[in-house]
Amino acid sequence: FNATWQRCRVHFMRNAMAHVGKGQRTMVAALLRTVFAQDSRAECHQQWRLVADQLREKYPKIATLMDGCEDEVLAHMAFPKAHRQQLHSTNPLERLNAEIKRRTDVVGIFPNDPAITRLVGAMLLEQNDEWCLQRRYMQLEAFEAVSDNPQAKLSAVIN
Repeated sequence: FNATWQRCRVHFMRNAMAHVGKGQRTMVAALLRTVFAQDSRAECHQQWRLVADQLREKYPKIATLMDGCEDEVLAHMAFPKAHRQQLHSTNPLERLNAEIKRRTDVVGIFPNDPAITRLVGAMLLEQNDEWCLQRRYMQLEAFEAVSDNPQAKLSAVIN
């Protein structure tokens, strides 16, 4: 199993803006957004380093933040371009986690571990179905180029 740690781009921007005075936020935000406007992964990383170096003298805390989280914030660039818009933010996962918390809080006390596993598992299956079929959140075909999984290369069959 190969997973990548993705840090939410929106949360990164909020964290970065916390180190900037109100009068300079527009300029710094525009500079940071140039990173995310790049088309390729290599260009994105190159622009990230350039922006970090430009901010280093006046905003050392932002530069340090950027030095420490480059791979996490830009992890979505490893995926097909068609999916990057959905992957750059962790908001869908945060909503899912909040819904899991809400539903488990309603139950309160579970009799055993399998009981909570069944509830959360059912919720995750339901969400997976919604993402896969109703909204067509991501097209399976775009993953063929980046997946070693032979099942990802199979066409989806919907009855």
